[in-house]
Amino acid sequence: MGAADENRKVIEGFWEDLYRQELAAAAARFTAEGTYTDVGTPDDDVARGPDEVVKRLTLAWSKLAGLHDERRNLVAGDQVVMTEHIETWEWPTGETMALPVLSVHELADGSIVRWTDYWDMNTLVEAAPQWWFEHVMQGWK
Repeated sequence: MGAADENRKVIEGFWEDLYRQELAAAAARFTAEGTYTDVGTPDDDVARGPDEVVKRLTLAWSKLAGLHDERRNLVAGDQVVMTEHIETWEWPTGETMALPVLSVHELADGSIVRWTDYWDMNTLVEAAPQWWFEHVMQGWK
């Protein structure tokens, strides 16, 4: 099995863990220095290492009533895996959002060294309730 196939398996497992809300298992796939951020958020909003990845994801997702993922395309190479997918967020107050996301994962020796998500902030701003933004603005650091 080549590196691209192995990287595909790592990221497919990552997505399975993530959307089952097993955040520690998903984050365990990162190197100790691995990073996660979303383009469009502040430049210093970067989680470094598995513990911070869990904290950052928990802040955004802990108040959701539901979270689902529809993967459209996953392309794997020797060092990078790109996934086109749609996340559906559901808040307990009834709001919902379908958020198209392009995720880029760089890997080394079977572990994630960088995860960057690309999505439209306006989609989130138009859908999310104000109370959720107030919660998220408290920060995870």
